[in-house]
Amino acid sequence: MTLVELQTTSMAVGGEAVAREDSGRVVFVAGAIGGERVLAEVVDERKSFARAVSVEVSEPSPDRVVPPCPHVAEGCGGCDWQHIAEPAQRMLRRELVADVLARSGIVDPVVVAGPPLAAAGLRTTVRGVAGPDGRFAFRRRRSHDPIQVDSCLIAHPLVEELVAEGRFGSAREVTIRVGARTGERMVVVGPKAVGVRVPDGVQVVGTDELYKGHRAWLHEEAAGRSWRVSAGSFFQASPEGAEALVSVVGGLIRDHAPAAQRLVDLCCGVGLFAGTVGAGMAVTGVERSASAVADARHNLEGMEARLIKVAMGRWRPAPADVVVADPARSGLAQEGVAAVAATGAGLCVLVSCDPAAMGRDARLLAAAGYRHVGSTVVDLFGHTSHIEVVSGFRRDRSVGDAGA
Repeated sequence: MTLVELQTTSMAVGGEAVAREDSGRVVFVAGAIGGERVLAEVVDERKSFARAVSVEVSEPSPDRVVPPCPHVAEGCGGCDWQHIAEPAQRMLRRELVADVLARSGIVDPVVVAGPPLAAAGLRTTVRGVAGPDGRFAFRRRRSHDPIQVDSCLIAHPLVEELVAEGRFGSAREVTIRVGARTGERMVVVGPKAVGVRVPDGVQVVGTDELYKGHRAWLHEEAAGRSWRVSAGSFFQASPEGAEALVSVVGGLIRDHAPAAQRLVDLCCGVGLFAGTVGAGMAVTGVERSASAVADARHNLEGMEARLIKVAMGRWRPAPADVVVADPARSGLAQEGVAAVAATGAGLCVLVSCDPAAMGRDARLLAAAGYRHVGSTVVDLFGHTSHIEVVSGFRRDRSVGDAGA
């Protein structure tokens, strides 16, 4: 074990504090906050940087708190920011987004907070494994070892009940999903649903069944609509989080493309934005997941919506006034930005779940003639360093603005 005393200076994307050794090498310290003096164990050494875990804090930050969940002390890797006070968590997320945008060439980026969301008790999906006696377990921090838990601070009560009471055999994958407002619950177990014991009324399905074409879904209610969400489809972390995103995306459209009549929902999933901010417009939804497209067809029935099952880079863009893009963690990348630009849309609303990818996309959008008009951080993932941000990019008038 190598222990080093370090003075941290700031926070990095990814949730760790940043420090420098006397040699100048950067050390990323998990469990620390910027402005602290800590004793840390080095767990990974590279030529240009190292990673460490804080084991003792001699000079704590005023933002340090005792983690409210006891499983953090046991090594649970589910929440990496429980040692940071909630107001400071929210501030740090905004600061990190602003720093990434500035480094991407955005001058004095406007970054604001989204609608307030509770840090605890909201998450409607958790993923883990079966522990040694079949109980639900998260992974130990930076390890594949299971940490069995009987509670989860961030989980919705309907999820937490299954965490505490469920038995999942020897499953290597356990996903618990619930409809917070419908009461429907589902457990997806891999590779097979063998030895699973859960309360009556909970749907259980094995990943082997899904691979063979078995369909299973639940329903959630959010933004005034009912949403069918299949076992293989993505939905936001909570209905409250979905509504916050819809509110922010809708606000950008009202402010920057109020006369828009044609909307492209790029990476549309089950149709969240098409079915809300797209109401009254001609909508094109683009999505590669067959499961999500099937859900979107169900969810958007009765709307003027055309759904196309195709990968983002293979889609042949159609003219649009607004593009709402909610890509995977890797972001739009060059092919996605090229698709956005080819629509001629005057406004691109980008929903990002990774700040680094957001920064790359911001540079690419700027090169394609889109000007950053503001970003809103939506705190979907309380007590973690995960960041969800909605950014608006307005097409430069010299390039052509189709949005307003």
